Amino acid sequence: MSGDDKPFLLGQIKDKLIRSKQQWAEAGRAITGRPDMGHVNRLPPGQKLTANWPVLDLGVQPDVKPQNWRLRVTGAVEHPLHWTLEEFRALPPFESVSDIHCVTTWSRYDNHWQGVSAKTLLDLVKPRPEAKHVIFHAYDGYTTNVSLKAFSDDNVLLAWAWEGQPLTREHGGPVRVVIPDWYLWKSAKWVTRIHFSAEDKPGFWEVRGYHNEGDPWKEERYS
Repeated sequence: MSGDDKPFLLGQIKDKLIRSKQQWAEAGRAITGRPDMGHVNRLPPGQKLTANWPVLDLGVQPDVKPQNWRLRVTGAVEHPLHWTLEEFRALPPFESVSDIHCVTTWSRYDNHWQGVSAKTLLDLVKPRPEAKHVIFHAYDGYTTNVSLKAFSDDNVLLAWAWEGQPLTREHGGPVRVVIPDWYLWKSAKWVTRIHFSAEDKPGFWEVRGYHNEGDPWKEERYS
């Protein structure tokens, strides 16, 4: 990436916020002790509904110009690929409606997304048999990991629009990952690289006390 293509980083890393969230993990904050609920209820245990979409990040919001955005797929795939935003938006479109759940205990119902289905991406890059894990890399340096199985779910997508409008910078635009069945920290904002691997590689929050998977109905908040 050339100097002209590098996004301007707005803000500063929130060291105090990061420390406090690590302390939440150590203390087991918001755990209700009801991990056996499954999907009986639409609202996972310990969550509260909100009509808003809170903005949460590490304190830095990359200002990625649409003309500079790039997505690379690397690692254990038959066809490593890369796209500009124009090329990515020319792929078969995918629309879905899903709920989102943040580990900080808020949930929002019925989010309308537009983007590219994870299944479309998988069909194009063709993960090799040894690929079991997916690691997302973001423009702000953030990383997070999911299993290939989780990434392959029908409702997973790389979204460029929310509620009919282009995804804003605050919420991860131009493109972010959306994995509705996992806590939202797994849905990396400002995604720029997707790496397929035979070995797992815990990301930013996973090495700071947060669960390696993150199923809200099992309350997999912390490790």
